[in-house]
Amino acid sequence: MNKYLKESLLWLMMLLPMVYLANVWNVLPEQVPTHFGFDGKANDWSSKKSLIYLIPGLQFSIYLLMLLIPAIDPKKKIEQMGDKYFNFRLILTIFLSLLSTYIVYASKVGNIKNPNLLFALIGVMFAMLGNYFQTLRPNYFIGIRTPWTLENENVWKSTHRLGGKIWMIGGIIIAILSFNITDNQMFSIIFSTTLFILAVIPIFYSYWAFKNDKKI
Repeated sequence: MNKYLKESLLWLMMLLPMVYLANVWNVLPEQVPTHFGFDGKANDWSSKKSLIYLIPGLQFSIYLLMLLIPAIDPKKKIEQMGDKYFNFRLILTIFLSLLSTYIVYASKVGNIKNPNLLFALIGVMFAMLGNYFQTLRPNYFIGIRTPWTLENENVWKSTHRLGGKIWMIGGIIIAILSFNITDNQMFSIIFSTTLFILAVIPIFYSYWAFKNDKKI
């Protein structure tokens, strides 16, 4: 797939939520929910006109940032990644497109009738990123960038192999449990704890691997 087809695919994904927003615009209430609790009930509202800025702004700001990163990369590591960098952009674009579509839908119905779908989506994203991390080369912008992974390529590789597996497992657990735990308070604790584990273990491991300087 050439460069223009790839970018067209990303644009198509970004346009889908805006097409959906235009289609349901006339039936949206003047005040739409903009924040929800773990129980799916709205707890903050704004004018529906805010969606005009929120939906495209959320997606295109990330899109433009992703285009800028290779240009400011001092060692051009991102360019050397080739299709792997596009795959990362594609994962983010799909996630943001689905999230934006879900936001519009929630604004239409006034609440999140099934918050499990949102958490399952987050879990799937973590699992996809975990799989992606295991093939990621050292760079300054994407991945588990600690002082120790950036200093030592072996530490980078071993940390991303471990971190990638943990993210995949954690993402799958979040996706599965989101449909099996009905207690919102319990799920919020499990969700927060899982995110904490996904963030902390790779950081501590990268420090340990650097100190031991093992070629894992």
